[in-house]
Amino acid sequence: MQQQRSQPELVEGNLPVFVFPTELIFYADDQSTHKQVLTLYNPYEFALKFKVLCTTPNKYVVVDAAGAVKPLCCVDIVIRHRDVRSCHYDVIDKFRLQVSEQSQRKALGRKEIIATLLPSAKEQRKEVEEKRIKEHLTESVFLKEHMLYQTGLITMVILRI
Repeated sequence: MQQQRSQPELVEGNLPVFVFPTELIFYADDQSTHKQVLTLYNPYEFALKFKVLCTTPNKYVVVDAAGAVKPLCCVDIVIRHRDVRSCHYDVIDKFRLQVSEQSQRKALGRKEIIATLLPSAKEQRKEVEEKRIKEHLTESVFLKEHMLYQTGLITMVILRI
């Protein structure tokens, strides 16, 4: 007796979409970040077609905003920020990547990718470093206070570094 392998029913909107990265950060002072690549993976045994939508299409150029991905393959989608002005700093834009089976119209899955334009890569790195140092110092103070408390040496001492 031959067993038939049934294909699962694909429900609209429930298919997981695999894309990397899930966030795009552009820096106004670093032109090399004005062009970024999204990679869409198709781990399925059927071809997918995709479409990239954006909340602010006038700020971006999406090269090949629609296309197809063969089974068990991936495609790169190039996104360029084309309106680098200070009025766009820290504004969160969204891209939606919709996928469907190649022969169907209904969207089987979608994934949102956020995009942000920041003023300075150097400034951002400095903020991240300052935050890391602050977290380290806070953790260090907590550990020292905890150790003093555990050894019975703390009696109303405020520890400062």
